[in-house]
Amino acid sequence: MESATPVAGAPDAPVVNNVHGCALVFEGGGYRGAYTAGMVNLLLERGIYFDYVCGLSAGASHTINYVSRDQTRVHMAFLAIDGNEPVGGMGSFLRGRGYFNADYLYEGCIRDGFCGFAWDTFCANPARIRIQAFEAATGQTVTFTKDDMPDVWRMINCVRASSTIPVAMKPLPLDGRTFFDGGLGIGAGLPLRLAEMDGYERFVMLATRPAGYRKKPVSAVERAVYGRLLARWPHVLEATLTRPERYNAELDRIAQLEREGRALVVRPNEMPVSNGTLDTTRLQRAYAMGHAQLVDELPRVLDFAGM
Repeated sequence: MESATPVAGAPDAPVVNNVHGCALVFEGGGYRGAYTAGMVNLLLERGIYFDYVCGLSAGASHTINYVSRDQTRVHMAFLAIDGNEPVGGMGSFLRGRGYFNADYLYEGCIRDGFCGFAWDTFCANPARIRIQAFEAATGQTVTFTKDDMPDVWRMINCVRASSTIPVAMKPLPLDGRTFFDGGLGIGAGLPLRLAEMDGYERFVMLATRPAGYRKKPVSAVERAVYGRLLARWPHVLEATLTRPERYNAELDRIAQLEREGRALVVRPNEMPVSNGTLDTTRLQRAYAMGHAQLVDELPRVLDFAGM
């Protein structure tokens, strides 16, 4: 595993990509990302390298891990394996660290070497990336690129900003600005628009919800709970309450792109875990299922990507 801190030099061989003109898009979904992690590693195992990658929340982690080409990190990142600190749970929540221990899951596990990051390869990879977050004070959708990531610590904090679930995770201000999960912003969790903003017209999206999934409207009870928990962040509250409708509308738009032959969406055959699952055995099973599914579906992915 490469050093977690920037070092001089580059990988032994040039880092090149072989899929051009087609964006790779990662949906978020918390620990449902274990399933798509299996797909990410299948792409790396087969040497399938897209030159444009984008995502949000759990998909932000997939984005940087895929570009770093570190298959070990891809595998470990969504298995909820405790390192020198617990990754989360109610004990973590009661101790004020959040249900997901973000301090350790992002920067901490890199600093202590438990889950390092291949920074040299990430930097040497010419692939463009885009990660989405939601600014609490303004309600604006914000995107980060490699230009916003001068070092590994800034990079991982951009990923954390994109992934910070309100209430469940402790936000970390960047430059005095507080960010939350990118799924609250444009696209409501489906980040295909990130690639569109950069001029792409063809997309492979790895989804974390099975075919036919639709978000249910926020109930009256949920509205009351959210109203209390998110009162200090009115833009976050509004985005949370409107997210189901916006997510479903984006699903419809992406379905139209599929019918036009512009998007290929790989959806889980089934999703055996939830966004908050911290059972490593179940997450490992989800990883294996995602890997096996993409083995079967790889021919149509390669055909669509022009390989």
